[in-house]
Amino acid sequence: MTGIFSEAETWVAVAFVILMGVFVYVGVHRTVLKSLDNRSYRIKAELDEARKLKDEAAALLAQYRARHATAEKEAQDIVASARAEAERIAAEAKVKLEDFIARRTKTAEGKIALAEAQAMADVRAAAANAAVTAASTILSQSVKGSLADGLLTKGIEEVRAKLN
Repeated sequence: MTGIFSEAETWVAVAFVILMGVFVYVGVHRTVLKSLDNRSYRIKAELDEARKLKDEAAALLAQYRARHATAEKEAQDIVASARAEAERIAAEAKVKLEDFIARRTKTAEGKIALAEAQAMADVRAAAANAAVTAASTILSQSVKGSLADGLLTKGIEEVRAKLN
């Protein structure tokens, strides 16, 4: 037996068993297990928190994607309505321009017709005056006396009435 106690490995094993016995008596194993359990709970809580944050981030990402899609659709609607409005305004402007041109043309035609009528009236008046002057000259040279004055007046009135 002396052979077993003289070896160093035996005394290391005995010391290890005594140390483990002291650890069990003092409750070191409970402290180590408690520490490991606490660490396990803390890691589990961190994982739960990370999972919760991941879910919140996914929900937030989905919400922002939905907002982006809505904003994109609104932008397309605004562009479409702006195009439609521009086309409507262009059509209205074209109609107004055509109406303005038609009114201007009608006004110009009216002015031309009025100028023609005025020119015709001026020509008639000039012709009447020339005829009256010619008739007066002819009648005054061919007829003399009071009869001439009456005929002259009557002739001038007839010429004016017919030419005007």
